[in-house]
Amino acid sequence: MSKSISGQIFVVDDNIDTDQIIPAEYLTLVPSKPDEYEKLGSYAMIGLPDRYGKFMEPGAMKTRYQIIIAGENFGCGSSREHAPIALGAAGVEAVVALSYARIFFRNCSATGELYPIESGDRLCDVFATGQEVTIDFTTGQIINHTLDRTYHLKPLGEVGPVIDAGGLFDYARQTGMIATR
Repeated sequence: MSKSISGQIFVVDDNIDTDQIIPAEYLTLVPSKPDEYEKLGSYAMIGLPDRYGKFMEPGAMKTRYQIIIAGENFGCGSSREHAPIALGAAGVEAVVALSYARIFFRNCSATGELYPIESGDRLCDVFATGQEVTIDFTTGQIINHTLDRTYHLKPLGEVGPVIDAGGLFDYARQTGMIATR
């Protein structure tokens, strides 16, 4: 597992659904094709209301935000795997939320795109977009350097090694659960 992730944060609140993360009109893009994967990332979070600000700069293929901070029920809505894939393609490495829609959490581990980390505190009410943070996997903490405050995170558990491996199939190959060619 990556020991830490550092970068700027993008803050949203509760019930961010998969249509806000990646609207249905972009689901025709095929993530297994490198150019379409990159294009998918350029549309990440395009369905959000204007009150959150811009996640992607106009014409950009990657976001400047490595980490998303959210409230409750992040990734609710449909079961589309495109949601965590779009975020990963955009350059997001982790989402720290109070809670997740179960299918989104599962799709994060299956695809290996990003770490879905649960917080014990409602960080979306304390943190602000653009602040600098570090997620330390060794100590299980998120450090907000802008506020000079540290908060505890819930352990990833068994999904950590799956995401580290690059997703469910890569994990199964690496651990001998399925044969490699």
